[in-house]
Amino acid sequence: MAIYDYKAITKAGKTTKGVIDADSPAVARRKLREQDLFPTDMSEVAGAKKATASAAVDRPALDEQKGYRFILGGVPTRDLALMTRQFGVLLKAGMPLVDSLTALLEMTPRPRLKKAIYDVRDKVKSGSTLADALARHPRIFSQLYSNMVRAGEAGGALEQVLQRLAEIEEHQAKLKSQIKSALAYPAFMAVVAVGIVTFLMLVIVPRITMIFEKQEQELPAITKVMVSTSSFIGHFWWLIFGVVVSFLVLWRIWVGTERGRLKWDRVRLRLPVYGSLLVKLISARFARTLGTMLESGLTMMNSLDVVKSVIGNKSIEGCMDDVKAGVRRGKDLAQPLRETGFFPPMLVHMIELGQRSGQIEDMLLRVADTYDEDVRLATESMVGLLEPIIIIFMGVVVGFLVLAILLPILSMSQNIA
Repeated sequence: MAIYDYKAITKAGKTTKGVIDADSPAVARRKLREQDLFPTDMSEVAGAKKATASAAVDRPALDEQKGYRFILGGVPTRDLALMTRQFGVLLKAGMPLVDSLTALLEMTPRPRLKKAIYDVRDKVKSGSTLADALARHPRIFSQLYSNMVRAGEAGGALEQVLQRLAEIEEHQAKLKSQIKSALAYPAFMAVVAVGIVTFLMLVIVPRITMIFEKQEQELPAITKVMVSTSSFIGHFWWLIFGVVVSFLVLWRIWVGTERGRLKWDRVRLRLPVYGSLLVKLISARFARTLGTMLESGLTMMNSLDVVKSVIGNKSIEGCMDDVKAGVRRGKDLAQPLRETGFFPPMLVHMIELGQRSGQIEDMLLRVADTYDEDVRLATESMVGLLEPIIIIFMGVVVGFLVLAILLPILSMSQNIA
């Protein structure tokens, strides 16, 4: 089955466009005419045929287990947030669910997101719930997203839930943008520094070395180190490149295993500065997700299941089973969280206060805002330290090269005198 982009005319004479899946263009046109649409232009989406054919091969095995899921690439967080907000506005205005999804197809510019929305609309037309249809696209709609929509459908507050989801996505996009902007300048400086040093060692130093070799005089130790380093890089650059690439590939393979990922996540938590920053980031994600899920009407146990899937650290995820077991036995949430030893005291105390006052959702969202701000400020501080470190590194390397070049030149001038 392939996916086709189409343009068509409605019964009212208006032009519309969208995507449709079918075995052939003729079948696609027939399906459109059944919807009272008269196609004027149709083209197969590039790469869709191969992807759907591959999916069809795997479909029986997946259907036997958890049901077939469309696997599409992710989309930018800002685009997902905009789509979610538009969806909520359409539903709040009184537009039926299927009509709202149809309208989203026309308003969404991203091809991947448009294909996902088309499939969601198709499944909703077939009688599926919106949450189940969204869950078929885990790379676009997270478990948090589909579970909140499920809660909204059950509680009759889908519009409000979509607005909350849009706010969450927008907040995440803003935080990511701030962190990327803060890291952009030091990353650029690091690339320039490596480029300059590589240029000096591969182009400038060999030419100067030829002059020294013609003089046939004893070179200072620092100059010999420079010449040997330049010669090694010039002759064995392919070996250095191969070692670096091999290391990265092997590291990715190791981290991709369950055991490797667990060990790496434990190491990350113990790293100085970065470890504490990561704990704050995970705490913010934990608090915001749990607070939003509880605010949307999910039970504590169901919310903890979703929270575990979005933490992003295997070491802490393993402790979440103990937290769930403690809550199931009747303990307050704060007590098993404290026993894990991972979560900061501020988060635990705020949860305790929220449980006593009956405002745990509000307390969780407040502490999430606090930790997000801490992460932003800590990132800016780290960037402020990186810039002088890179400058000092550049100064040391350039100073070493200048000294290694000037010493033999001064020695040569003295011999001439």
